Amino acid sequence: MKKDTHPKYQPIIFHDVTCNKSFLISSTLSPKETMKYEDGNEYPVYKIETSSESHPFYTGKGRIETKEGRIAKFRKKYTSK
Repeated sequence: MKKDTHPKYQPIIFHDVTCNKSFLISSTLSPKETMKYEDGNEYPVYKIETSSESHPFYTGKGRIETKEGRIAKFRKKYTSK
């Protein structure tokens, strides 16, 4: 690799602010804030709003479908009474 052309690859804490969970991964991001991780070392931190810990698809807390199907709902709504 050529010198000074590639971004610095370093360990970074990704912190999910909605559920207050953190995970350490290597990245080329260079945030200015730092935070202590579970291992006692201090790393740069990148704050995110959604991760696998808080996303409804992964947590199973997504919207719940009704037992009634879409066609039945349509007929119920638009049939004349």
